[in-house]
Amino acid sequence: MTDADQRGSDQTGTARQRSALITGAAQGLGEAIAARLHAEGFRVVLADLNLEPAAEVAARLDPSGRTARAIEMDVSSANSIRGAFARLVADDGAPDVLVNNAGRTVRRSVWEIDVDEWDAVLETNLRSYLVLCQLAGAAMRERGWGRIVNMSSFAGQQGGLVAGAHYAASKAGAIVLTKIFAGELAAHGVTVNAVAPAAIFTPAMGDETAAAEIGRGLPVGRVGTAEEVAEAVAYLVSVRSGFVTGTTLDINGGVHMR
Repeated sequence: MTDADQRGSDQTGTARQRSALITGAAQGLGEAIAARLHAEGFRVVLADLNLEPAAEVAARLDPSGRTARAIEMDVSSANSIRGAFARLVADDGAPDVLVNNAGRTVRRSVWEIDVDEWDAVLETNLRSYLVLCQLAGAAMRERGWGRIVNMSSFAGQQGGLVAGAHYAASKAGAIVLTKIFAGELAAHGVTVNAVAPAAIFTPAMGDETAAAEIGRGLPVGRVGTAEEVAEAVAYLVSVRSGFVTGTTLDINGGVHMR
């Protein structure tokens, strides 16, 4: 894909480079997705609670700051999301692409989850998706083009085998929310899809020895990479994916087949 493929038009018909907002982009999957979309020709905005590492990633992508920048956003706070989004719109306009990636993982028995922790995980992992889909989706609907990708998980399909029940419930909710927004926006040139990874090598998994042990238990015999997830997201936000909406793309090495 060339840069020209990621150019849209504003309301005056002037060509402009399309932009992508990625949450939780300071490391792991979010960092890989931001890098891949930047390579595809998007202007990327890396949103994260930890601004400094997100800014370091953005600077590696583009030291000039013209096509990659970081913004501070606490997705556990609806007010923080709305404030950061409003500032982004004022500076750069509403994003053409939204990737809801930021999340919180807590490993705990369902018998030990208290209601405050339950609420905190759902606020971060699911409520943030709702708020950002509302904000970005409304602008995309008005523009007549847009792409939203919500990061779900194998846990949202099969339950929390490793992570807690609150994490699994939030990721199941992300899949349902994806379908609802897909239906609302389909007639307006906006697609909404989910990606459900499993056994992807990220800092949360540990070292390569642990990853190799996990990989031996998968049908493909290895764990996946953040770059493989990013490739899937890059397709779903491209101009080529306009007939794909309301779906959940599994990236799990065959551990969950359907």
